[in-house]
Amino acid sequence: MRTRAVVRQAVADDAEAVAAVRRVVAPYKVMSPAATRHMITVQSPGERFLPLVAEHAGEVVAWASAGLNVWTSTPGQAELSVYVHPDHRKQGIGSELADRLHQHLTEVGAVRVRTFVQPDSLAFAHDRGYDGTRQMHFAGVELTSLPEQPSTPEGIELISFDGLDPRAAYTADTIASLDEPSDSPLDAVEYDQWLEEIWNSPSIDKSLSVAAMAGAEVASFTVVETDRDRMWSGMTGTVPAHRGKGLAKLVKSVALRRAAAAGITSAYTSNDDENGPMLAINNWLGYHRVQTEHGLLRTL
Repeated sequence: MRTRAVVRQAVADDAEAVAAVRRVVAPYKVMSPAATRHMITVQSPGERFLPLVAEHAGEVVAWASAGLNVWTSTPGQAELSVYVHPDHRKQGIGSELADRLHQHLTEVGAVRVRTFVQPDSLAFAHDRGYDGTRQMHFAGVELTSLPEQPSTPEGIELISFDGLDPRAAYTADTIASLDEPSDSPLDAVEYDQWLEEIWNSPSIDKSLSVAAMAGAEVASFTVVETDRDRMWSGMTGTVPAHRGKGLAKLVKSVALRRAAAAGITSAYTSNDDENGPMLAINNWLGYHRVQTEHGLLRTL
């Protein structure tokens, strides 16, 4: 008889195993063990974040988490994710994790939950009351052949994040994020929380992340997260006053070239269906689609 998996709350020492499960389930999502440890251990109290793992024979075979979205002014918004290793599916692990998280979110006052699932998990999500809202496309590119780097416009200086004032980065990030396609607006991001969860996260490679400066202002930027030989574009944005100048294409092109020079071989990113301009940039850079996930919502 096969022993049943044990579900428990995740702790910092699970980071290596959780990162390994995530890499098997979604190899196009880049999250290092250090970044995973940060995710497990560093959150705002208001998020009521609950991380769970499922163990079988002492091995972590699944990861799941849920919490409130405290970066939006819309109350009661929450996010949930479940990753089960392919070798351990169809055994009730995903169901137990989802049930535990839905109960937790109900208890902490969540009204609506957002999740993203791969196509083969759509039936699982629909059975639990989720319905579709949008599609998120994931794409990758090998950094062996990149198009010619665009020229830098007059009055613009390119710098890496390790030479950037975090307050200037925060200002640009929060302004650019207002236009990000989302079910809830990202309009309530506090600086101290952003500093702790984003800027100080070990996931960001500040030497490879690039900002286009117009004087002391960040006009455009791209955030690079790394895990050994892979990188992830965490966020690329341009503030409205500087749009239409090709700056997003420029900073992303520069970042990919610097990553290649640093030994990164593969880059990944994601785009919402509604973000046509960024899809065009990624197509120009040579990204090709590797997966599409469905963004789903459930009302509690």
